[in-house]
Amino acid sequence: MDFRPVVPPPWFWDLPWPTPQPSPPPSYRLEGQKTAAFEVVDALGDAPDWLCIPMGNAGNISAYWMGFQEYRNAGRSRKLPVMYGFQASGSAPLVLGSPVANPTTIATAIRIGNPANWEKALTVREESGGRFRSVSDGEILAAYQLLAGEEGVFCEPASAASVAGMLKHATEIPPEAQVVCVLTGNGLKDPTTALENNQANLHRNLAPEPGVIAQLMGL
Repeated sequence: MDFRPVVPPPWFWDLPWPTPQPSPPPSYRLEGQKTAAFEVVDALGDAPDWLCIPMGNAGNISAYWMGFQEYRNAGRSRKLPVMYGFQASGSAPLVLGSPVANPTTIATAIRIGNPANWEKALTVREESGGRFRSVSDGEILAAYQLLAGEEGVFCEPASAASVAGMLKHATEIPPEAQVVCVLTGNGLKDPTTALENNQANLHRNLAPEPGVIAQLMGL
């Protein structure tokens, strides 16, 4: 077989090829994200009383609300949740009510000073009777470690903002309420934070050799 690369002729590059997009257009993205709300309802049998979710660009909170509304309108659920959005305190434009010029937080996925879905998020808060609150980096890291240690869930720091916020503001939630905290990203998106905040200090530097790894695993 001939595996030589095929080199296109010069005129190939002059054709009107579409410009690659790094991510789908916002409207399409939200249409995809809203289906996560469908999964929540399918798993619980109805929408939860409260939904806690991290906010950066506020796409997730906007999309989830779309999904919950569509499922209820289709008769797949009986109620709508109160939407509770959490931002890092150093990057909390929606909480403050104005853009943040230089947002700072360990939670890089929500380090956004001027959310693209600002108006949508305000609509969600108004329609759901929801709230926007902030949590510190320390509170985010505490929830991050709690999830790993107690639940075996390795999420990225931004995801832990939902649990951090729920714990911090638990007195605002009725004790009988059913609450869902959304974890939006895997911990492998930010492995540095895991290594730098590993209290057990379990990680080791290993030589990239099969024998070394096999010995460590007892093989």
